[in-house]
Amino acid sequence: MNRQQRIHLYDIQKRAYTEGTVEQIHDQWIFFDEETEEAQMLEDYLQQEIEIFRMNRWKKGILYEPGKIYVGNEITMMRDHDKVRIRKHLVYSLERLLDGINDDAFVQFITTLNSLNFSIYDCIYCYNHLSFLSDEYRKDGVNFIVFDNQEQICNVQHHFCYYEKVNDRFEFTLNTGKRLVIEKLIS
Repeated sequence: MNRQQRIHLYDIQKRAYTEGTVEQIHDQWIFFDEETEEAQMLEDYLQQEIEIFRMNRWKKGILYEPGKIYVGNEITMMRDHDKVRIRKHLVYSLERLLDGINDDAFVQFITTLNSLNFSIYDCIYCYNHLSFLSDEYRKDGVNFIVFDNQEQICNVQHHFCYYEKVNDRFEFTLNTGKRLVIEKLIS
């Protein structure tokens, strides 16, 4: 699996974006979050990926300056009440963990998490023990990840042992008591 395929799995995740509208008030662009109804200065998102809804489709670009988005080689000007969505950032330790596991474990983890109606963007806590073992020849331990999708909580324990064999075991436990275990062993 190449980097592009991994990025595609990130892109199709639920709740990967914060959606809302923009308004220009007293020469300042304000973003109104649709879900929380909170207002933020659009300039807080400069140089970040943003999408604008135009002609019945989302156009992806980079927020160049408040009110202006680079879409490809063009600059698109925002208008009052434009519908926009801003890419959320992953919890840093989770992002490092996902980068560090092999492709099979990555796909199994993401698809299982999604099947439980959670997204990687629902992560509220991640302890990545693997990141502390970068210089070790034998790497084993447990990572702890907590997800909240506003309806349920999911705790994931990622048991790993990377030595002569590569072993990834994910234990998913929901607040309802439902449990699921997946394991990937590569010799």
